[in-house]
Amino acid sequence: MNTTNPGSGFDDDNTLPPRSGALTDIRVVDLSRVLAGPLCGQMLADHGADVIKVEAPSGDDTRSWGPPFVREGHSAYFDGLNRNKRNISIDLREKEGQALLGRMLEEADVVIENFKAGTLERWGLADDVIAERFPRLIHCRITGYGVDGPLGGAPGYDAVLQGLSGLMSINGVPDGPAMRIGIPLVDIVTSLNAMNGILMALHVRAATGRGQLVDLALLDNAISILHPHAAKWFATGEPPERTGVAHPTICPYETFTCADGPFFIGAGNDRQFRALAVALDAPALVEDPRFLTNPDRLAHAEELRSILGGLVGGVTREDLADRLRAAGVPSGAVNHVGEALSMPQVLHREMVVERDGYRSMGIPVKLSGTPGAVRFGPRARGADTDSVLAEFGVDPEQADALRRAGVVDSSSAAEGLSREEASSNVTH
Repeated sequence: MNTTNPGSGFDDDNTLPPRSGALTDIRVVDLSRVLAGPLCGQMLADHGADVIKVEAPSGDDTRSWGPPFVREGHSAYFDGLNRNKRNISIDLREKEGQALLGRMLEEADVVIENFKAGTLERWGLADDVIAERFPRLIHCRITGYGVDGPLGGAPGYDAVLQGLSGLMSINGVPDGPAMRIGIPLVDIVTSLNAMNGILMALHVRAATGRGQLVDLALLDNAISILHPHAAKWFATGEPPERTGVAHPTICPYETFTCADGPFFIGAGNDRQFRALAVALDAPALVEDPRFLTNPDRLAHAEELRSILGGLVGGVTREDLADRLRAAGVPSGAVNHVGEALSMPQVLHREMVVERDGYRSMGIPVKLSGTPGAVRFGPRARGADTDSVLAEFGVDPEQADALRRAGVVDSSSAAEGLSREEASSNVTH
């Protein structure tokens, strides 16, 4: 596989640095849009996979999801999900585009897609056809609800799935409305499970020689993270109530207000609660019958909350953090995003990276022998079309013919499909 192509970071005239990491022998065709699929592709690329992002002439919807915009055609949202990927622009509605995709899949190990149910079938790529034509290919399909069943084929958005799955119902204060969780959690969990599924399928292929379908639905993934609320419902039949920042089964496990801002304390067992009381110079709490055990503390949560609030109200967050950390009590300031990204420990762990003007979050999985790397930032749409075509055996004359026919595009200008038409073929 080629590892050098025109363009690096935001400079589309440089040569891409060579790939390194655990997955350098894997090639991925990323047909996905928006979040769950692209994030999965980015994580594979971070660990060395050769990921080729295929964009329609209109581009990924999220290129326009701003402000803020980093540069023309690059929203901050898009750039957070598409680094380390080469980029080719193909109109897959055209027969020639579908033929080109088939040529790419012949040499791919993985394809990631989140088209509406039936789209690939219309292009002659039904599941059984993919299995027969590309027997070693891992096909990762992400949909809202699956392709069959009462809701099969319906479009899915993260927030809709947060609502349907019950996630919204457990988020918020007791006397307030159900709330959307502040990140696209369903999409993110789906992307993580997609990567897990792909790696498991690659492991099986190493033994059998055959690929398989990795089938993910946003609904399934949202349901899978309902712990401990689902466990409580299975045990009691009672729907959980919202508890705000407090934990439904641990006390204290919530936010308090220090002299200079909010601070979270999580005493997960009786030993930690005793250490907390001593660190706050309130040893009497240890022997108070209301607070001896976790069930006792839950039964008297409001009283304990008031006492602890009074003890920490005149203390700075830094002072309290030092005291509780020394005592072995899990705790920390409630930072805003900028504060979190500026923490010395975050920087020490290389969780903020910068490459040629591209800044983003780092790689959370640290491998000692084959570490991942952020090699370059998100590419302009079609930035690597010419070099990718050449790599798959398309000569310059054929490439020119495809370009004249509007099948491929080497520019970053949005042409062809409207964003509404493009999004109609995609589930998030």
